[in-house]
Formats: sequence, C-alpha cells, structure tokens
Amino acid sequence: MNDDDTIGSGEHGDHAAAEYVLGVLSAAERRAAELRIEREPAFAAEVAFWEARLVGLADQVAPVTPPAEVWRRIEATLATPAPFVARAGLLQSLAFWRICAIGAAAVAAASLAALIYVAELPRAAAPLLARLDQPSGQPEFLAAANPADGSVTVVPAALLTGQQQRSYELWVIPPGGPPHSLGLVDPERPVKVVVPPELLPHVSAGSTLAITLEPPGGSPTGKPTGPVIANGKLASL
Repeated sequence: MNDDDTIGSGEHGDHAAAEYVLGVLSAAERRAAELRIEREPAFAAEVAFWEARLVGLADQVAPVTPPAEVWRRIEATLATPAPFVARAGLLQSLAFWRICAIGAAAVAAASLAALIYVAELPRAAAPLLARLDQPSGQPEFLAAANPADGSVTVVPAALLTGQQQRSYELWVIPPGGPPHSLGLVDPERPVKVVVPPELLPHVSAGSTLAITLEPPGGSPTGKPTGPVIANGKLASL
C-alpha cells in the first residue's frame, strides 16, 4: 500500500492548482498562481480540473455567517477601489474570458475557506483532506473528513469503468493499526459516509484512507479481500 504524501505526482499532480482552488495559498503564492493561469494553459486546465472535482465538497459545507467586523472591512475596501487601466483589445481576448471563468469559481472556493477561517472554528472541527491515488499516482478519489459531524465525503476524481460487478469499499487505517471499514462509496458521484462513533478517533491526520474492490455489498469478512485501487493520507489544511 502506498503511504506517500496525499499530494503526489500523476496526471493531476500539481498541488499548487488544488491549493489555489481551496484558497489556502498566501497572497504572494496566489498572485503567482494567477500569473500561471494566464500564461500556462496546462496549469489553467489543472485549476479547472480541481474546481470541477471539489465543487461537491463545497455543497457539504454548512453556511457560516462572518462577524460584523469582516463586513466592515470589506465595505471599507470597496469604498476606495484601485484604478483600472484598460488594455487595448482586452475585452476581445478569448484568453481573458477563459481566465475570468476559471477565476470566478476559484474566488468562490477561496471565499468559502476565508469564511471558515474568520469564524474562528475550533481546531478540532477543521476538515481533513486526502487525495486517494492509484499506485501509479493518478488520482481516483478526493476525500474530506469533517470531525464536526463525524462524516467523510468521497468525490470521484476520475471516471472508473469496467468494475460494475464490484463494490468500492472505503477503509480507514490508523498508523500501525488494522484497516476498519467505513462503508461503500460510489465511483460516479459524491458520497457522504457517516463514521461510526467508535472509529472517529481513527479518522485523524496521518491516518490512511483506502478503497478496495469487494464483492457486491462489501467485504464478507469485515477485512479487505480485494485489491487496493486507491489510497492516501489525511492531512489538515
């Protein structure tokens, strides 16, 4: 089983693109990423990939009302807008509109992360993320563990075919411990799995999430019986 870092190499292995969409980059890193989106079509496509994959996770996050002080700061900033210097032909540029489309979704994801931060949520309630890769390094699933409600949301990162007669079973493996089943997931759509209370301590940073192919309905023994098709470690933002 691969115990490499959650963000690894592979077809979509540029972790800067995923971090840009999640809104966890510093201001300088975010500006550098925006320049790459404008200049590097491959990086822009990587950002678009992560936006499409992470949109299901955003749907699982409950709305958070930011403190009044945040709105006052936003209003003060908007009251003194920076001057804009138009460039010739900018509005006619196809690249400009492509960047706008990519940037709009990225700003939404970044705003979500910012609201969670300014609300000063308890550290224990911070979500954990993992990218579950094939042994080759290609991502197959993204997972977000939410200690606040004891759930793990699993989102397919690739179209999986040819396994219609098998079940995809999710396991959590604490460091040095045995695997524990968290239930079945769907290779075609996001699934929110409720973690049994006795297993919640195992769903923590450093634990590994893995998905195996099992007989219909899941493992008959309570232990993995099929091949591991994807795995990755949980890590905090």
